[in-house]
Amino acid sequence: MQSAFPIVVFGVAIVGVIGALAALALSRRTWADYGKHHLMLDSENPRSPSVGAAVANAERDDEIRQMLEARNARRRRRGEPAVDIEAELAKLTAPQIDEELRSEIRDLVIARNARRARRGQPPLDVEAEIEREIAGLSGI
Repeated sequence: MQSAFPIVVFGVAIVGVIGALAALALSRRTWADYGKHHLMLDSENPRSPSVGAAVANAERDDEIRQMLEARNARRRRRGEPAVDIEAELAKLTAPQIDEELRSEIRDLVIARNARRARRGQPPLDVEAEIEREIAGLSGI
């Protein structure tokens, strides 16, 4: 009886692999089709840029503005001066680029310049390219 166990295990595994390959070959769905079903809307696809990002940013700004107004109300009750809400909002929503990220972007630009030099193209201004990449990251 125990001698039949490995035969059954390998037999079931082989039949499972053959079944999986047959299902894969007969399936008409492509990888792009996965995720397009009733449980997920196309507008929820994180890879597709949409108006939803602008709406989400506006909603975020409104909520931050409400919190700043509430903080100003508390400050006024304590007799402290209120802060400028729009200036504080701009400071809070400004892109935060630390030195480590700036260093990585600098390395990227230097590597890009090396590739350009190998192709015989003129090098790019490193500082201007760093600022351009940062602006691209923050969506400015």
